[in-house]
Formats: sequence, C-alpha cells, structure tokens
Amino acid sequence: MKLTFLGATNTVTGSKFLLTLGTKKILIDCGLFQGLKELRLRNWSKFPIDPKTIDVVVLTHAHIDHTGYLPLLIKNGFTGKVYCSSATKDLCAVLLPDSGYLQEEEAKFLNKHGYSKHKPALPLYTQQDAIESLNYIHPIQFRKQYKIDEETYISLIPAGHILGATFVQFKHYDTTILFSGDLGRPNDIIMHAPAVIQAADYLVLESTYGNRLHKKINPLDELADIVTRTVARDGTVVIPAFAVGRAQHLLYLMYLLKKENRIPNVPIYLDSPMAKEATQLFVKYAELHRLEPALSQAVCEVATYINSKEESQALDTVTSPKIIISASGMLEGGRVLHHIKMFAPDAKNTIVFAGYQATGTRGADMINGKPSIKVFGQSVPVNAEIKVLSNMSAHADYEEILDWLSNFNHHPRKVFITHGEPEAAASLRDKIEEKYRWKCVVPEYLQTEQLG
Repeated sequence: MKLTFLGATNTVTGSKFLLTLGTKKILIDCGLFQGLKELRLRNWSKFPIDPKTIDVVVLTHAHIDHTGYLPLLIKNGFTGKVYCSSATKDLCAVLLPDSGYLQEEEAKFLNKHGYSKHKPALPLYTQQDAIESLNYIHPIQFRKQYKIDEETYISLIPAGHILGATFVQFKHYDTTILFSGDLGRPNDIIMHAPAVIQAADYLVLESTYGNRLHKKINPLDELADIVTRTVARDGTVVIPAFAVGRAQHLLYLMYLLKKENRIPNVPIYLDSPMAKEATQLFVKYAELHRLEPALSQAVCEVATYINSKEESQALDTVTSPKIIISASGMLEGGRVLHHIKMFAPDAKNTIVFAGYQATGTRGADMINGKPSIKVFGQSVPVNAEIKVLSNMSAHADYEEILDWLSNFNHHPRKVFITHGEPEAAASLRDKIEEKYRWKCVVPEYLQTEQLG
C-alpha cells in the first residue's frame, strides 16, 4: 500500500490523494487548485501520473476543490468509474458544468481584452467536457461495503459538511485507511453531525481550521445587526456564498430572521442559478439534513431567484436597500464579481463573508483590509463595510476535530494532516500529538508514504 499526495498539502484546495494497492491505483478526490497563482498553475501542468493508469476515482463530496479537476482527468485519458454518494452525483451535475462554463467565459474575456500571453487563451475544459464527465459517476449507498478489487472494499460514511459529503474508508486485507474529506460540525444548524468513527489504521484528516476556534456567537444575531445597520444607511448587503452548502444556510437564516421580524422587509435575491438548483436538492434529500421537507420548501421560497444575466445586471441598477447572495464564495469568479464591482466602492454598503477565504483569493484580500481589488482587469476601491460571520463555517474547528477523534478506541498508526494552510496543519498536528500521542505527518506536495 502506498499513498501519494497530489493536492491539498499546505493548502485548502486541489484535494487529490492517490492510493496504490498492489497494481490498482485509486484517486480519492479530484479537485481544482484555487487561490495563489502558483497553485492555479498546477491545474495546467501535466498530471503527475498518467490518467489512463488510474482505475477508480472516489469523491468525498461535490465542492469544486474536491471535484473540479475530474473533467480534465477524463479528457486526458481516465476511463474508469467514479464513485460517490447519490447527492454528490446530483450536486456534481450542477457544479461541474458551471465550472466548465466559467472556464470558457474566462478564456473569452482574456482573448477579448488581450490579457493572456497565450494566443488564443483556452479554457482548462469546457462545459461540454464537464457534462460528459457526469457519465462516469456511479452513486453508491452509505455504510455499505463495495468490493472494488480482490480483498479491497470501499465504504462511504456520512461526514456532515454538505449534502452527500462522506468519509471514504478502504479496507485492504486487514488494513483500513480513512479519508475525512471535509469534516462537518457536530451542531450545524442544517446538516447532521458527522458519523462516529472508532478505528482506522491510517487517517487522512483535513485541517482547514486546525489553528482556530469558531466564535461562540449566534450567526442570526450577527446577520440581523449587519442587515439592520446597512439598511438604515440605505445600503445593500452583498454576501459572496458557496453555491452548495453556504447559500442554503444563509437562506435558512434569512427565513428565520424574516419570520421573527428581526430584519427590515427588504428584498432578498439569490443570484446564482447553480445555488438555486442546489437548494432544490435540499428538498429531494431531506433525510440527509435536519430540516423537514415542508420547512426546506419554505426556506427555498424566502428569496427571489435571479436566472438570466440581464436580471443579474439589473440588480446593480437598483439603488434601494436589498440583500444579494451570489457565488462564488471566495470571489474567484461568477456573478458576484459584478456586484462587488458595483457595491464595494460605496461606504453605505456591506460585503459579508460567510465562509473560509483561501490565501490568494479576492475574498482573503478584502477581509485582510486591502484598499482595492482587481475585478475584470480593473482596480476596484473597497470602501464598503467588510464583515465576516464568525460561526457559519461548515468545517469543524480544532476543538471539534479533537472531540471527533476522541471516539477512536483504536488509535491510527499514522495521521496525515491535509487540507489546511501551513500554520493550520502544523497546529493541528501538534494538538493531536500532544493530546493523543498519535504519530502525525504534514505531507508535502507529491510526497509518497509507504503504508503497512
């Protein structure tokens, strides 16, 4: 058994782990790198191994940093099956074509304005590539063992985080290895707590918040205060949001605030067709979260859905107070950039961040106080109020991770700390070693570990 780290090492993006079992090669997650240019360039580099030699891909969940490279892997020769939960497949059908569309739009923009040294600039993959990649995805059930090779079994175990998110567990002869994917939170307002795991010989563990604790503050109170203050000065609230997970949490909070009359009666817009589709899946997969079907439907109806580009552009001409929820969550693309360009320069408006902002993203620049950001090749001044919701993350913080690990009654031989910025990964490693005396490693990009 060998494990090679092809992504999510000292960064929160590009999750890819190659598990070699004898002659069989299995890729766990297939994510895009985002944020810093040096990371994004890896998306364009030759894949570290020949995609044709990979037998199976398994996805922990649908977020693009875990799935967004899949169309390119297939385009470059992968022909095997892709396994994941049913909800993850349905979400991939929303997210991947959108990713391909954004790749094409970016290439068109670069060519139109001559911003690329490549003539012409090409997309990483197209919307059609992404649509075709969906044919390779085969959903499997939670908590059921599937034989994928002689003496090798795979199980998907609920991980919280977002709809369909799973831990991926392999059993090869008598050895088990567990991949956490993104670990959800025990008291999430929508998602069920991650499943209890009691044993694994090897553990690949995320560390997004490995050096941080979520503030013990009610996001309803925070959001009510932000909206009320912004509307009082005739401003607009713009909330960049991940289309899957965070957008639905925000709609639920807006539903509760409206129901309790805690915010002014201003229009709420969900400007993301992708988020609209993902929100409808919350009704379909009601068993995977805490909301009853009727409540899920009511939450879906709290906002006005913006479908066309023209409708989206029209929002920027409306001067009256409003709330706009739009993707992408880190300001790396999508319709939200147009809203940022329009509303960020005016001090009466508020930009609210409700999720993790990776180093090198526009979102990280804004919350770190950068006075201007580049949008569509132009410098946009940031005069709007910038707020970060303190307790909205769908990732466990280090205290919640340590509590989840306390359920292990058989300690792992080794824990690999991944999916975290360098300080976060190192901090979580130290905390686990101090509390549990387990052997922990923070792997480097392309590092290979020989397993027992």
